[in-house]
Amino acid sequence: MELSLKRPICFFDLETTGTNISKDRIVEISILKVFPNGNKESKTWLVNPEMPIPAETTAIHGIDNAKIENEPTFKELAPQVNQMIAGSDLAGYNSNKFDIPLLAEEMLRVGLDFDMNKRVAVDIQNIFHKMEQRTLVAAYRFYCDKDLTNAHSAEADTTATYEVLCAQLDRYPELENDTKFLAEFSERKKVVDFAGFIALNDKGQEVFSFGKHKGKLVDEILEKEPGYFSWIQNADFPLYTKKVLTAIRLRKLSTN
Repeated sequence: MELSLKRPICFFDLETTGTNISKDRIVEISILKVFPNGNKESKTWLVNPEMPIPAETTAIHGIDNAKIENEPTFKELAPQVNQMIAGSDLAGYNSNKFDIPLLAEEMLRVGLDFDMNKRVAVDIQNIFHKMEQRTLVAAYRFYCDKDLTNAHSAEADTTATYEVLCAQLDRYPELENDTKFLAEFSERKKVVDFAGFIALNDKGQEVFSFGKHKGKLVDEILEKEPGYFSWIQNADFPLYTKKVLTAIRLRKLSTN
């Protein structure tokens, strides 16, 4: 089944120096852009992360320091990446928890805005786990009857992820062929900032999901304890979390 799209959707995968969203960097990014008319456009870039790639990470994706030493930095590639995903929804495998937050950090770090307010995100892993509880390799075999022989190559993983979603739509009639539905279905919990430090309660209100103020309304804490905002801004939180918190603070100030 082909996707029913109202606007383009970009399937993408990142290979990185590690799994710390705030500190690690992209070493490879692959994007498969699918248009409403069924046309596809794909692009893969190797990226110089401007930091050493740990040996244990190279063992996973096969990209070492020598391979990327003459490649462009993310700052140099960011305008192309930004242009390719502009006006598109996003999709990936474990993308809500890792790829989108890390891409947001890289974008914000080089001075490009990144906002999910006008797009949705479909996480194919979450759909898979809700239905079958497996890995991408197993998902590819289960849904597409193919072996993912080049796993942890960004391009192979991106293509496999796209094919798995199409096969999921064929297999499960309860899944609507609509990106907004798929985005909502693939969410595990309602979070505001990707990393999950700010979530939504049952009433749709922003609350802190960690620390001494866990479960408390963000705008109330910012009003009662303004130093908490400064502490987060100066601490080792993701840039996107800081951006979201700043937006909530400015919204609160504008209504006072």
